[in-house]
Amino acid sequence: MKISAKLGAIGILAVFGAGIAIAQDNVDPAVKARKALMQLYAYNLGQLGSMAKEESPYDAEAAGNAAANLAALSMLDQSTMWPAGTDSDSMEGSRALPKIWDNIDDVIMKAGALNEAAVAMEAAAGTDLAALQGAIGPVGEACGACHKAYRQPNDQ
Repeated sequence: MKISAKLGAIGILAVFGAGIAIAQDNVDPAVKARKALMQLYAYNLGQLGSMAKEESPYDAEAAGNAAANLAALSMLDQSTMWPAGTDSDSMEGSRALPKIWDNIDDVIMKAGALNEAAVAMEAAAGTDLAALQGAIGPVGEACGACHKAYRQPNDQ
């Protein structure tokens, strides 16, 4: 299946799946969407990280697919996923610190760095294990830069 067909199928599933999930409870759909996005990042990074750390065998096709997913995810317009009043001080279940909304230019810069690292990962991941290992660090650094500054730690 071509990448564009895969992305189209994923998009359709996301739209219908999100509609069903939203109907099931009263959680803000924007918060649900951003949490789902973060879970998709984590899922794909988990696959790549496992291969990079040699905890699972390197698979060029799987690595390439996971990296393509990360690149696609990093290009999504998230602007509607972060409405005011959905921070950790305003609602239960949010780990987004209120200072996100005070530093939006920095958040956008960090999102751009993630996109650049994800695109580089996409180019490298399916090449060989060494290329994957070389490209994963900047992705982790980009994720961590935003999380350290703008995400409430788990222990709170």
